[in-house]
Amino acid sequence: MDSPNPTFDREALAEANFETYANPLVAEAVEHAAAVQDGADAEKLHKLRVALRRLRTLLWAYRPILDEKFDNEQRALFKSLADAAGRTRDWDILIGLVERDSDASLLDSLKKNRNDAAEESAETLRHSHLDKSLHAAVSEAHRELEAAPERTPLRKFARKRVTAAQRQLKRRMHHARKTGGSDYSSYHGVRKAGKKVRYLLEFFDPLLNKKQRKGMKSLKRLQKLFGALNDVVASRNLLAAHGSSLTDGANPNGALRALEEEEKRRIRAASRML
Repeated sequence: MDSPNPTFDREALAEANFETYANPLVAEAVEHAAAVQDGADAEKLHKLRVALRRLRTLLWAYRPILDEKFDNEQRALFKSLADAAGRTRDWDILIGLVERDSDASLLDSLKKNRNDAAEESAETLRHSHLDKSLHAAVSEAHRELEAAPERTPLRKFARKRVTAAQRQLKRRMHHARKTGGSDYSSYHGVRKAGKKVRYLLEFFDPLLNKKQRKGMKSLKRLQKLFGALNDVVASRNLLAAHGSSLTDGANPNGALRALEEEEKRRIRAASRML
């Protein structure tokens, strides 16, 4: 579920409208968290992770007018919750990538790890007090913004923050282009920056000028290519990290070699987008 795109008058202020953007995301996160209370539904866990990532992006947008310490603390909280929610999907992606190159013993072992991760994620979220934590974070941010000594026109604020994110994406693309695929972290940086731009465009679309709204199609393509690359890199790392804990008879070497070859192919595909 995307955040709503309300129509604002020209006098709307960024400080006064934080909750307009945050509350639907909190409601979405709480809904998905509640859905896994009685069972680890991978799709609900993924949607919870996305909602929390969008909340982190919203806090990034408001960072210039929020207390830096508070912002760092809350974004770290959202990240830890998102990571907990995402572990099941990480295993699902790995299984999907290697099932053609794996025997039944390895797949059975991976599925067991996946189910264990799902239960662990659900248990973590059950004890996270996510509902209270998210509502408390939004309320605290609202109080800080209301107490800010200055007021920022929402339209000006939105355009400025989107511009900042777009410039960050360009810098990271330039850096990744220079590395030529030798440094995956630069490609990962492009992926995260592209995701941030997309979320901000979705948040602030009615407030942006035509030039800023252009390029959504190419941005989606960038996310697709760099997301596919991240999937295979993360899967290879996950399999390598848990290789020694797999059940007897489950040999990951063939799957690891296949993932390494697939990573090379996806790096080439992503590099053409830079």
